[in-house]
Amino acid sequence: MRVVLGVGGGIAAYKAASLLRLFTESGHDVTVIPTDAATRFVGTATWEALSGHPVSNSVWDDVDKVNHVRLGHEADLVVVAPATADVLARAAAGLANDLLTGTLLMAHGPVVMAPAMHTEMWQHAATRANVETLRSRGVTVLEPASGRLTGTDSGPGRLPEPADIFAAVMAVVARPGDGGSLQGRHVTISAGGTREALDPVRFLGNRSSGKQGMALAEAALAQGARVTLVLAHADVAPPAGCDVVRVDSALQLRDAVLGALPTTDVLIMAAAVADFRPAEVAAAKMKKSDDGTDPVITLVRNPDVLREAVLARDAGARPQVIAGFAAETGDAAADPLTHARTKLARKGCDFLVLNVVGADRVFGKDSNEVTILDADGSEPAAVHGSKRVVADAVIAHAARLLSR
Repeated sequence: MRVVLGVGGGIAAYKAASLLRLFTESGHDVTVIPTDAATRFVGTATWEALSGHPVSNSVWDDVDKVNHVRLGHEADLVVVAPATADVLARAAAGLANDLLTGTLLMAHGPVVMAPAMHTEMWQHAATRANVETLRSRGVTVLEPASGRLTGTDSGPGRLPEPADIFAAVMAVVARPGDGGSLQGRHVTISAGGTREALDPVRFLGNRSSGKQGMALAEAALAQGARVTLVLAHADVAPPAGCDVVRVDSALQLRDAVLGALPTTDVLIMAAAVADFRPAEVAAAKMKKSDDGTDPVITLVRNPDVLREAVLARDAGARPQVIAGFAAETGDAAADPLTHARTKLARKGCDFLVLNVVGADRVFGKDSNEVTILDADGSEPAAVHGSKRVVADAVIAHAARLLSR
């Protein structure tokens, strides 16, 4: 495969050398195009030695070969890592003021960009708009990792590890013809736990770590799907290769999920969505009163997002398969399986994944034990193992229903 590796001018440029090695050791022919700023971090001699090709970032070199047209036109894949805020902005604007941006305009194959920048730059409205623009054009913009940045700061904006970028790129390239059970399909997955604000400081939350939802996203990507991850609070980073929509509250999650439905083939509601939220959010931090009076918090019911998605599906054509997760405990009225069957009937989704939960079960753990219940009343299927094993089973079940 002929690969163009663009390198933006950030401190993370040194990691691109390891990414280049992963491509070449896998037998791919790689041409590196660093920006002028990138060569201040890593010299062209490094790229030439690792790629086996001469390296230039100027449209004025080898003019007779028309490189600003030829390289993108001939490439099977273009990867930009790190993709700085500047590179994202220029690519979104359609500029062609250096060899890399000209090549991006000529690219016929998949384009994958791995952002790396300071947290505030990544979260700035201009960068978010540029990312959405690029994604709307079919560019895969990975989510940056969260961790130590330049200096003493930490947060989202760190370049994912080269192995993670390589795996995400290979998943993107494999989608058109790898035989994956979800190739060409759009899977939307909700994950993590919502937080319902009490005041500017406090919130009502839950114990969800988001690990199972992340595993579901990884499993769907492995089967060739385009994945949208509607992500509430989570303890782990989302997998590279999916489009991430970050939300905080149940109402925000509802808007994101319903907004994704028109193009979604499979919806999996794995998020721990709060059933209730405070009727009023205090404008200032609630303080202890001098007279010892305890505050009274009135809760109101949140929308049933899973049920709304089913009703929307029944009124139209998509999504074709809808699955929910049920975190249940037994009580005096019934056991967890009975509660799950009742919920499945009430929600109207195609299947339900039952988790029997507790303070020391499921939440935050790396393993899981679930029961998959089908709406058609067939025998429940028990699955236990790592959360990725469970995710593979859930994704395989959704794919089977989709193929009927």
